[in-house]
Amino acid sequence: MSITLILGVLIGAVLGLTGAGGAILSVPALVFSLGWSMQQAAPVALVAVAIGAGIGAAEALRHGLVRYKAALLMATVGALLTPLGIRLAQVMSQTWLMVLFALVMLLSAARQVLQKSGNADETLAPRKAGWVNPETGRFHWNWPTALLLSVIGAITGFLAGLLGVGGAFVMVPLLQRFTNVSMHGVVATALMVTALVSAGGVVSALQHGAVLPADVTPAFAAAIAIGMVGGRMLSRRVSGRQVQLGFAAILVAVAAIMLAKALA
Repeated sequence: MSITLILGVLIGAVLGLTGAGGAILSVPALVFSLGWSMQQAAPVALVAVAIGAGIGAAEALRHGLVRYKAALLMATVGALLTPLGIRLAQVMSQTWLMVLFALVMLLSAARQVLQKSGNADETLAPRKAGWVNPETGRFHWNWPTALLLSVIGAITGFLAGLLGVGGAFVMVPLLQRFTNVSMHGVVATALMVTALVSAGGVVSALQHGAVLPADVTPAFAAAIAIGMVGGRMLSRRVSGRQVQLGFAAILVAVAAIMLAKALA
């Protein structure tokens, strides 16, 4: 149990440093430290992710960084797809779930390595499906914008149910690619969606018969929350590029271990 709590603090610190990415490590931490199956770990991980992301989202809301209307739309659509992901996870074999999770981690690691620092080129903003007016700071709402955000939300919700992850590794690159929201705004909005979708995923998982162990769930969530606060404080002293490369290395290492265990 002590190893699980230590891992929770470390995951929270990564979540605080990356802004939205460390939550993907929660499921592997529970699987390896407690010997759980992916199906057992996913709902507990979602509780921890919801709390950790909620702390970050609350801080971002106070600074006016969250595009909350977009976040609510993505979270609402995501909540509709989460039960589908949960049902699919229940019928998939442990081996295939672990392989799929490892592949998702490798994709996330590749994004960390290839991601460029800085915000998107503002000259391309009007050509993007989701355009934020720089004068008002608000999205220009139309059908392409609503469809784009709905699709991102749907993917996020499905993955939350299937793998027990917040989905920020999907949201962040898609929002960067198809909107002109600043990087700080992208991360802040992703945190709010992650918190809402993860909370909805917990409710859906419980409705599908999941069990949240009373001795592990609150302790692991508290450990991630503590690490999250520490990570946010440390983020002011570490360069973004160092965080990206370090996080990518962790993802590759954990993915390799998961693949080896799944294929053994």
